[in-house]
Amino acid sequence: MKKFQISLLSFMLIASSINLYGQAKKPTLMILPSDNWCQQRYFMTEFDNQGTPQKVPNYKQSFQEDTEIGQVISKIGSLMIDRGFPLKDAEQELKAIEARNAEDNMTVSTASGSSIAESPLDKLKNKAKADIIIQIWWKVNKTEQGKSVSFVLEAFDAYTSKRIASSSGTGSPNNIDIVPVLLQNSILANIDPFVAQLQSHFDDMFNNGREILLTVKRWSSWNNDMETEIENKEVTDYVNEWLQKNTVKGRFTQADASKNILRFDQVRIPLFDGSNNAIDARQFAKGLQKYLKAAPFNFEVKLMTRGLGEAILVLGEK
Repeated sequence: MKKFQISLLSFMLIASSINLYGQAKKPTLMILPSDNWCQQRYFMTEFDNQGTPQKVPNYKQSFQEDTEIGQVISKIGSLMIDRGFPLKDAEQELKAIEARNAEDNMTVSTASGSSIAESPLDKLKNKAKADIIIQIWWKVNKTEQGKSVSFVLEAFDAYTSKRIASSSGTGSPNNIDIVPVLLQNSILANIDPFVAQLQSHFDDMFNNGREILLTVKRWSSWNNDMETEIENKEVTDYVNEWLQKNTVKGRFTQADASKNILRFDQVRIPLFDGSNNAIDARQFAKGLQKYLKAAPFNFEVKLMTRGLGEAILVLGEK
């Protein structure tokens, strides 16, 4: 009887562990055509990046004019959903962004009259707030045995733009004419190692925090600097102490420090706040902004961001 009870207890512990692992939070994904795929099909547009012309993929045009991309994303998306990964629909997010463009176009700086500088991809990242962007490229090959599809599947951290997973291959030739089905069959043979790389990256973020960049600068008109002492400690020391307390496991690297600027990279921030809402660089930096605006500092602090993963605080003015 005692042996049976021990065996039953062991089984329940194992089952509980499996259940907890199965409920582990998965990263949210968004699937887009690759830059190269868009370039080959002339789905590109030019925008003004603070005076410098820059070409970027025109995702809206690709969804409207290409007959395959929607089906391809749907097929890949179903493979990811089957493996428990939540998916955000890029086409629907683009439509939501369009509805806000008129408002953004009317937003200008009160000081200089400058408009908001943001690339189409930045807008999409900021609106959708997916953890990972998956980009797909493919090409159809014609052989005597039939058609085959070569593909490259790459995943990037939406916050740092670092490549975190990749897979490529060519499917077996057959007589199927439907490209999305050919592509799905080609990817299917390579999807599990790809998914394992995604989950490994997200597990690292879950345990060690999401990585962002943080910069603290000063306006030239400000009478203080990073070496100014307040209650016998420099501003630099206060910023470092705040990061030590508020990053995951105190993990960050001070890449540069002078009287005018502090740069921090590999800043590990929590994925979620107390209400289980995702935290990005802006929300994290707002905590430091609030800290520096309060006593004993009472600084004016301007907060700016680049995408989801970089925050810039400028001390001295708004």
